[in-house]
Amino acid sequence: MDKLLALHTLLKVADCGGFTAAAQELGKTTSSIARIMDGLEASLGTPLLTRTSRNVSLTDAGCAYVEQVRQVLSDLNDADSSVIDRGSELTGHLRVSVSATYGRLHLATRIPEFLQAYPRITIDLVVSDVHLDLVNDRLDVALRVGVPDLDDRLIVKTLGKSKRFLVASPAWLERHGRPATPSDLSRAECLQFAYKPGRRQRWNFRLGDTTEPVIVTGQLVTNNLDMIAGAAIGGQGVALLPRWLVAPDLEAERLVRLFEDWEITADAGEAFVYATYLPNRRLSRKVRAFIRFVEGFSA
Repeated sequence: MDKLLALHTLLKVADCGGFTAAAQELGKTTSSIARIMDGLEASLGTPLLTRTSRNVSLTDAGCAYVEQVRQVLSDLNDADSSVIDRGSELTGHLRVSVSATYGRLHLATRIPEFLQAYPRITIDLVVSDVHLDLVNDRLDVALRVGVPDLDDRLIVKTLGKSKRFLVASPAWLERHGRPATPSDLSRAECLQFAYKPGRRQRWNFRLGDTTEPVIVTGQLVTNNLDMIAGAAIGGQGVALLPRWLVAPDLEAERLVRLFEDWEITADAGEAFVYATYLPNRRLSRKVRAFIRFVEGFSA
């Protein structure tokens, strides 16, 4: 039995949900696909697939095996690419996730430059304000803004500091007055960014040796920075937002910066623009090239 062929066939059956569809995509007969799967199951001594007259589904063992096989074949492909591509033009496919706001402001207009520099690379760009799972969502790289993940399974590369400004609209300040001290914010309407609901947030203010933590509350919590910025401009409350996002609004006087002399962080710590990827992706030249490209305009 050709084990590599059997593994590729298994993934195709799993992705297509049946022998007939897999056979059509692979240019084989349904009976040949069935024979390959029978041989693979016999070699492992356990059933990977449950067959009915209508469909084919993975057993529990099959689900676990498919995920491992997918990773092994991906690693093998990266290893091949690292050798084949050495000294030659970069080729292949990248699957990248990026937050909606950062993608809109920084990546959308710059991604053509990368694609023109590497015409044999294709990119599947997933725009999401949810932290996707790199394994389950088959991501090569995730570009994120915030406090880097503390996950031993991932490699994190800091691309730039994401300094945050405390801002409010002129209309909100006219109605409520300008906060005199950080503690005043504990009684103010604060717009909060969070991936998970239900947590009380703390903003930390530091001026020299003085540190003042403030628990903030408000009616709006969201995982989208554009939504917070829009609500702040609309006069809903005070927001803690990245400088790269609010700079045009400050210049246009749609927002006013508060506590300019203070350094302010959210409760989780200092925020960065960073890339995160799986350890096996270090082999890939195209991944390294993409990260270097993003680092060039994020520093």
